[in-house]
Formats: sequence, structure tokens, C-alpha cells
Amino acid sequence: VALGQIGNFLAYTAVPTVLVTPLGALGVPFGSILASYLLKEKLNILGKLGCLLSCAGSVVLIIHSPKSESVTTQAELEEKLTNPVFVGYLCIVLLMLLLLIFWIAPAHGPTNIMVYISICSLLGSFTVPSTKGIGLAAQDIFHNNPSSQRALYLCLVLLAVLGCSIIIQFRYINKALECFDSSVFGAIYYVVFTTLVLLASAILFREWSNVGVVDFLGMACGFTTVSIGIVLIQVFKEFNFNIGDLNKPNVKTD
Repeated sequence: VALGQIGNFLAYTAVPTVLVTPLGALGVPFGSILASYLLKEKLNILGKLGCLLSCAGSVVLIIHSPKSESVTTQAELEEKLTNPVFVGYLCIVLLMLLLLIFWIAPAHGPTNIMVYISICSLLGSFTVPSTKGIGLAAQDIFHNNPSSQRALYLCLVLLAVLGCSIIIQFRYINKALECFDSSVFGAIYYVVFTTLVLLASAILFREWSNVGVVDFLGMACGFTTVSIGIVLIQVFKEFNFNIGDLNKPNVKTD
């Protein structure tokens, strides 16, 4: 798990967020396939179809993803962080989080799965951009120039934001798993979390500015295909259904 998180961190600093975040879903089909062989867990026909769709959608995402980074230096990152559009987006997210955590979650959280999913997904708007920002700021910390001190302060602030958001996410993920089925939660959480992270990254890093209409539609189709695959794997994994059932004759009784 630790190696996986390190790999995610390195990926966010090397390639656009719009590619890394959706591809994080590949862990679900690979984990399901390994579990079916190593742990002898049953993987029905819908699960196998979900694995195929997830892999196919990931290939489409890779083909149509942005080919270059829009933010590559600390100075560009600072400029993006102070952009009025991004600041306004952060204010809206913080207001929604306050409403969800202090008013809506205590009353409706245990009965409505979208409450906890919304909290965790909105916090992802801070987690992923902070991770990418830390990687960019860390490049200038060890340089002997006037910007290294500013890079250190920026990195510490982003680390604090990242730590707080992760802690709160873990708390509400555990609350959700106590009240709802983990498979349903995982499938819905992936779709909502990825959508909000892509929105935050698009506002902050402007990664969609160099994406044409064809590539945009291709990425939308790829993300939709991956999401359908995750739903098939997670939600329908308990169904006792395999390809052999298709060959059974349909016996009618009067």
C-alpha cells in the first residue's frame, strides 16, 4: 500500500492529474482478478465484463489525455492558487463542507449514502491538487535561491491541507462503511470523487485548455466506460451468475 501511494505521488508530479486520477480505478479490476486466482474468490461474468470495460476505458483515457503539463514551476503554481476563479471555487467547496459536516451529516448521514460520499469527494478537491502542488514546490526547496524559502512555506501549507483532508476523509469513509454496503459505496465514491477532482484540477491547473473537442469526448467516453466497469465489479459481485447459466434451457411450467 505504501509503495502504491508513493507511486501515486510520483505520478501526480510527472503527468496531468486528468490522467492519473481516473486510472486509479485500475486497482479494482486487477485486485479482483488476483483475488479470484490467489484467494479463490468467485468472479462472475459481470465482474469479468467489468474488468474488461475498465481496461478498455483506461486505454481510451491514455490515448486522449493531455500530452503536456500546464503547470511545471512553483511560480506558475502560486499564480494559479491566487487566481480569483480558483479562490471562489475553494470558498464554495468550504461552504458546502461546513453545511454537510455540521448540519446535514448528523441528521441524514446514516440514512443517505450521498452525504458521506459528498464530504469525502469534496475533500478530494484539496487532496489531489495539494499532492501535485507539493511535488512542484519540492523541486525548488533544495535550490539556493530566494524562491526556495517561499517554496518551503508553500510546501508546509500544502502538507497541512493534505494531512487534514486525509484525516477527515478517513473518518467519514469509516462512518459510511459502518452504515452502507462497501461495494455500493466504493463504486459511487469512485465516480463522484473522480469527477470533483477533475473539476478542481481543471480550474486550478487548466489541464483542459490544450484538449480538443475529439480528445475531450474521447476522455469522457473512457471515463464513462471505466465507471461502468467499476460498478459491474463492485455492485454485482455477489450475484451468483456465470456464463454456464446462459446455456440452461428455459423450462416452462403450466
